[in-house]
Amino acid sequence: MSAIAAGMGALAGLGSGLGQGYAAGKGAEAVARQPEARGAITSTMLLGQAVTETCSIYGFIIALICLVGNPLIALL
Repeated sequence: MSAIAAGMGALAGLGSGLGQGYAAGKGAEAVARQPEARGAITSTMLLGQAVTETCSIYGFIIALICLVGNPLIALL
């Protein structure tokens, strides 16, 4: 069961990757429309991607805890 839980925790990276790709695409479109606002668009996009990345990092940590730090492994 802990392996299934770890796999589900690792799936958090899928949503994070899709979100970051979508944000990067929209940021590139915005820069193409308004090149003079490149700095503001890039900084806002990078801040949004940093927030999005935390979801995948939390999922990775939960997956590691499920696989490595599982207290029930000692009972088997």
